[in-house]
Amino acid sequence: MVQLRRVGSPLSCNMANKGPSYGMSREVQSKIEKKYDEELEERLVEWIIVQCGPDVGRPDRGRLGFQVWLKNGVILSKLVNSLYPDGSKPVKVPENPPSMVFKQMEQVAQFLKAAEDYGVTKTDMFQTVDLFEGKDLAAVQRTLMALGSLAVTKNDGHYRGDPNWFMKKAQEHKREFTESQLQEGKHVIGLQMGSNRGASQAGMTGYGRPRQIIS
Repeated sequence: MVQLRRVGSPLSCNMANKGPSYGMSREVQSKIEKKYDEELEERLVEWIIVQCGPDVGRPDRGRLGFQVWLKNGVILSKLVNSLYPDGSKPVKVPENPPSMVFKQMEQVAQFLKAAEDYGVTKTDMFQTVDLFEGKDLAAVQRTLMALGSLAVTKNDGHYRGDPNWFMKKAQEHKREFTESQLQEGKHVIGLQMGSNRGASQAGMTGYGRPRQIIS
């Protein structure tokens, strides 16, 4: 009688087939981290301190220090509030920084909503987990750069700091037309429509039909 020996469990086979997912995620994370700009970090830290005041403190240098500094959402909320006049601050800032995780993430989400309302586009917005879990701090930098650029562009008196820290957003140029120019435009359109009245479709072939050639 031949005995069959079991060489492996289905679980071990399935695990082997999945491949090195952990290693792959580490590789992707490494590429994301390379996009993080330490020089840009210094500029953003200086702006936030000038914009919000010295009470916000100063973070330790580097990605981790930057993340910890902004993680609970309070400083971000103070930043976006500083771009609005008194009496119309968009985000409620708690007296004591939130210690519970969901409260911190909620505070960050409020900042993101206020930043979007201020004019930051969705493509420039980071996700809460990008900051809270440190998944993409380069995206956080991108959002803050977009916010600063908008503040400099609006030039409404609420921006504090060196205007050269940020590039102005491209301004939309709207052409103004006088009433006589508008009426003249309508007249030209009317003449163009009139010149087409004698046109016909004679000699045109239907779509997909072969054209007849008479020799």
